[in-house]
Amino acid sequence: MEAGEDRNCVGEKDGVIIVDHGSRRQESNAMLNEFVKMFKDKTGYPIVEPAHMELAEPSIKDAFGSCVQQGANRVIISPFFLFPGRHWQQDIPSLAQHAAAAHPGVSYIVTAPLGLHQSLVDVVNDRIKYCLRHAAGYEGECSVCSGTGRCQLVTTPQP
Repeated sequence: MEAGEDRNCVGEKDGVIIVDHGSRRQESNAMLNEFVKMFKDKTGYPIVEPAHMELAEPSIKDAFGSCVQQGANRVIISPFFLFPGRHWQQDIPSLAQHAAAAHPGVSYIVTAPLGLHQSLVDVVNDRIKYCLRHAAGYEGECSVCSGTGRCQLVTTPQP
C-alpha cells in the first residue's frame, strides 16, 4: 500500500466494474453504458467500466483487462443486481476469478448486490409516480419506455 492510500475507499489505482446480466436487446445493454457514465461523473472515480455477465460485450474479462490497462491494481466488481441469487453466489465470482487469472498481483472483490437499501425505496416510488403521471398525460415517456408504448394504464375487459 502506498503512503496516503486508504484501502477502505475507492482510490485512483482502483478500477470499478459495474456488471449487469446482459441482454440480447442492444437498447438494454446501452442503458448500462449510460448508467456507468452517470456513476463515473457523480463519483469522480477515474476507472469505471461496464460489463455484462453474458449475452453481450464487454465481458467481465474484457472490463477487468481494461481496468488493469488503465492502471488499476485493485478491481472492484459491483453487481448491478437487486438481490443475492445464483449469479452473485456463483457466476460472477467464477467469471471474476477467471478474469483475474490473466493479471497476477491485481486484487479484486465482488461486492454485494444492491439489496435492501433505503434509497431504492425512493427510486421505485419515483418511477411509479412518473409512470402514473405519464399514463395520465401529464409527462412524456421516460428514457426507459421511450418508443415502446409500454407505459400505459390497461383495463382488463369485464366478462
